[in-house]
Amino acid sequence: MSYDTLDNPVWASLTGSHSRLALVNGRAARYPGDVSPFMGVPDDARPEDWRELADLADADPVVLVNPPASVPGSWSLLRQIKGLQMLAPENARPATPSMGDGQVDHLGPADAADMLALATATEPGPFAARTGALGVYLGIRDRGTLIAMAGERLQPDGWIEISGVCTDPAYRGRGLARLLMELVAAGIRQRGQRPFLHVMASNTGAIRLYESMGYSIRRPVDVSAYRPG
Repeated sequence: MSYDTLDNPVWASLTGSHSRLALVNGRAARYPGDVSPFMGVPDDARPEDWRELADLADADPVVLVNPPASVPGSWSLLRQIKGLQMLAPENARPATPSMGDGQVDHLGPADAADMLALATATEPGPFAARTGALGVYLGIRDRGTLIAMAGERLQPDGWIEISGVCTDPAYRGRGLARLLMELVAAGIRQRGQRPFLHVMASNTGAIRLYESMGYSIRRPVDVSAYRPG
């Protein structure tokens, strides 16, 4: 298992486990807009790679995680989010799905509208109509309404990112997010991978939760959106 692949996780995912989803132009790649806004180029990106990425982006902003230093100077930075990359502990006790607030279910295409509605209401990060296609998603319902979920996003070799963690505000404080994260992480480990995640550097409450679960900070991360010049 290499840690280096985590430094450019979008590119590693699009050229690896998520190649089935990738839209590719030369050495530039992106996810479809209804799956994820993320795009990527290799670490040694050349001027032609950036031109190919701009063509691939078309009218969409170019959203990069840890952008290489070679981003063209003519590109305009639209926004930037400061974050942290955190790694799950190498070993963890198995999670137990028993709970009093509802049954944990696997979410699929039939649940896409409910997943998008919950994500829109709680804003766990970029989430679109087909984000669930990125990996396994688990959810909890109360009387038919989806009230909490967690799932998988980027998949650089040897690693799978836990993402989309959110809970309806009316149901917070019951440990639902923690339970779902533990179950998703257990599934990742069963497939021989190790969980990791990204969190906004300003989200101190979430960072404390993840640290209490044994996660450790590996490095700072910039998520930057550009308009090609």
